[in-house]
Amino acid sequence: MTDVNMLAAENVNFLRVLVVEGGAIGWLLWGISVVVVALAIHYFITIRRLNILPAPVLDQVREMFGAKQFREAIDLTAEQNDFLSYTIHAALAEAPHGYGAMERAMEEAAEERTTKMLRSIEWLNLIGNIGPMLGLLGTVWGMIGAFFTIVQLGSPDPKALAGDIGVALVTTLLGLGVSIPALSVYAVMRNRIDALTSEAILTAQELISTFRPSRKK
Repeated sequence: MTDVNMLAAENVNFLRVLVVEGGAIGWLLWGISVVVVALAIHYFITIRRLNILPAPVLDQVREMFGAKQFREAIDLTAEQNDFLSYTIHAALAEAPHGYGAMERAMEEAAEERTTKMLRSIEWLNLIGNIGPMLGLLGTVWGMIGAFFTIVQLGSPDPKALAGDIGVALVTTLLGLGVSIPALSVYAVMRNRIDALTSEAILTAQELISTFRPSRKK
């Protein structure tokens, strides 16, 4: 029981060091870490198959195309906010101008939505690159403080240097603790966007191929 209490006390002390010893830069990194968690949750909820290539909408559009209910398909895709509906609606809006115009409109709509999603997750990439820089800033700040302490006291007691060295080490750790999750989630989201949008574009091309002149003949 004593060992357990000692271990718990060490863990509490370690957390206190992480929270307190980092100084202003450490508090800033803690705030950024909260932002990373919030962004990650938001992206995992919004960037998924249901919002890019929803199966219920796809089945409805296929049924409408099979029944030649193109006006109903236009109304349905206009009401939906997913990636597939947006691209199909853009293509159907250009149907009077021919299949080539439909294909171009679909490609432009897909590129627009894809770029918008990629830009939204760039915040994680930015934070992932800034995190280590802030950690390095704290490290340099702490080492400068330690050197000034040595200059002032000559041969200072190690405890006199502990605060400055603590800032140096804690901010480095916090910077990496912010950067690694941010860049990891960014990579996962980027791959998910690439995979799902590519699949959605191929599906949309398959659907609008109904309007290809050769098929009509």
